[in-house]
Amino acid sequence: MKPLGIFISSVQREFAAERIALRDYLRGDPLMRRFFDPFLFEDVPATVRRPDALYLDEVERCDLYVGLFGSDYGTEDDEGISPTEREFDHATALGKQRLLFLKTMDGASRHPKMQALTGKAQAELIRARFRGKEDLLAELYASLVEYLGTHELLRWPFDAAACPNAGFDDLDPEHMTRFVGIARRARQFPLAEDAPGEALLDHLNLLNKERPTNAAILLFGKAPQRFLISSGIKCAHFHGTQVAKPIPSHQVYTGTVFELVDHAVDFVLSKIALSVGTRAESTHAPVAYEIPKEVIAEAIVNAVAHRDYTSGGSVQVMLFADRLEVWNPGRLPLPLTIEKLRQPHESIPGNPLLARAMYLVKYIEQMGTGTLDMMQRCRNAGLQDPEFEATGQFVTRIRRAAPAGKPVVFTDRKEVRAVSRNTNPAGGRPAQETGTSEYQRQPRRRPNKHLQCANDPIGNPRRR
Repeated sequence: MKPLGIFISSVQREFAAERIALRDYLRGDPLMRRFFDPFLFEDVPATVRRPDALYLDEVERCDLYVGLFGSDYGTEDDEGISPTEREFDHATALGKQRLLFLKTMDGASRHPKMQALTGKAQAELIRARFRGKEDLLAELYASLVEYLGTHELLRWPFDAAACPNAGFDDLDPEHMTRFVGIARRARQFPLAEDAPGEALLDHLNLLNKERPTNAAILLFGKAPQRFLISSGIKCAHFHGTQVAKPIPSHQVYTGTVFELVDHAVDFVLSKIALSVGTRAESTHAPVAYEIPKEVIAEAIVNAVAHRDYTSGGSVQVMLFADRLEVWNPGRLPLPLTIEKLRQPHESIPGNPLLARAMYLVKYIEQMGTGTLDMMQRCRNAGLQDPEFEATGQFVTRIRRAAPAGKPVVFTDRKEVRAVSRNTNPAGGRPAQETGTSEYQRQPRRRPNKHLQCANDPIGNPRRR
């Protein structure tokens, strides 16, 4: 469908930063840019047309009018009317959908004519009050999503949409069998291990009109990347602190989301320092990675679970001499901000069905505590707090303890020997050292015959 036009109206000099932020957000967010196309007067090149005629024409062409009302009224014309009021009156006369946002003034007074315009707008048209850009973006997002839902333009989030051209025979019954067994032990999952596959998909809301959803393919698909090409993970190990070719070690992993996480975590663990203690206090020697395994796993799981799967980009895991970086194509969901990640916050999954399934097998928690746990574990290991960036894509950065090639000494254990980082590009460690998830440890069994969906048998599981 053609994106809906949004006309952003306000006194330009008062809301210069907010106007640019709204435009950039609407054009940058994967969901917003799919449905909306914002218009700003500032974007129009110099023209001989009168500005008042231009903006009134754009009001006529738009589908939605977004008004920002603050303290200033704006430059008045010969009749004593500002462009902001002209735009509002024109949108009202044309019967346009109007979304109005009123800035909280904190003691400052509004221009008398702006006060009158605010009153004319009527209480029911004021969508929300805001103090700054973050509040405004959050309120606009909620209003536009509500608009899309009301007009039946947004029916399914990505993970709930049917996966094009995918059927039941594209799902692996062994994956589903293993999932049920682990979920029963981990979260008291109610379905029996011999439950039909269709029952599992229905219980997890992974069917859309009797077809597997994108989430179903990502979780249980035989070859998810056949349908979602960019859903894999790219892992790279660099000896220096910058991206440089040739890349010493580079892997592109495919498979289900569980396999992707496990492979990527093991890739990192195989290339960072591992300290081994003595058996003075136990029959087992204590071991510790220079970056806690839980921190690595949390960063990668977050990237896989919350990324934007409509993007052509892939999750990238890059290990440098001084840091680990995990990049994912996506943005923080509103109203979350970088600052809020560093304090208790609500969980707002970008792909709720995918996140729910990963929660059931303990890959994630749905409490919004993941980033706080990462911070605490890094501090316990003597590392800096993780760094987060949201500039077009989301980046998690974890600083390593010492330059490459130098021994890493852990001072919080008795008689711990230092182990230099593995700098062998093709290096690796035995499985018992890197550790594996229960998904990797679980034996692959022949699927129960009842696990094959009734109307479309899955057939024999693929060989590995």
